[in-house]
Amino acid sequence: MLKIENLHAYYGKSHVLHGVDFEVRAGEIVALLGRNGSGRSTTAKAVMGLVDCEGSVSWKGQEIVGRKAYEVAHLGLGYVPENRDIFPTLTVHQNLMLGQKGTGKGSRWGFEDMYTMFPRLKERQHTEAGVLSGGEQQMLTLCRTLMGDPDLIIIDEPTEGLAPKIVELVAEYLQALKARGISVLLIEQKLTIAMRISDRALVMGHGSIVFDGTPEQLKADPAVRKEWLEV
Repeated sequence: MLKIENLHAYYGKSHVLHGVDFEVRAGEIVALLGRNGSGRSTTAKAVMGLVDCEGSVSWKGQEIVGRKAYEVAHLGLGYVPENRDIFPTLTVHQNLMLGQKGTGKGSRWGFEDMYTMFPRLKERQHTEAGVLSGGEQQMLTLCRTLMGDPDLIIIDEPTEGLAPKIVELVAEYLQALKARGISVLLIEQKLTIAMRISDRALVMGHGSIVFDGTPEQLKADPAVRKEWLEV
């Protein structure tokens, strides 16, 4: 589905990504791991057309480098940024409405799906999003992205700052996406969660992919973990 080849990205004169290569296949969860500053978030932004980049990003065989972010989203790629980007003065329900694709007809997801998955959002559907807790805002951002009915969703640090119980809920949520045929590119610091739910693990270091294999292969490679992941 998503194939990235020789991807380079820049912030002004700063060269951040140095020839990134990997792919995400249909119906799999791929964890993108690495220390802060390794280039993981920049990779997500490059795919979504949010930073200057060169190289190839192919989505279902179609080249998307150079497209605007809204054009990429319309093609079926969803993005949940690390900073959540909710609309604080709008209610929970209004935030979800803004994520809805067209009329919502034919979508795999509707309001009731969101409220069934996260009952807390149903309880607070008429509450302004700005007063929600961090965990509730994360739930809302994930659900708002799903309302656009993407075939692949890129999620940047979804468990950052969340209580352990909510972290487990997010993990269940991501597995539910896979069960509905949605691919996931998961950028995550918590290795235990990422390794448990992912089909493959990628490790980034200095703006390039330094490991691509199964979670089991990564667990069996202490040299990679020590060099690129452990503090």
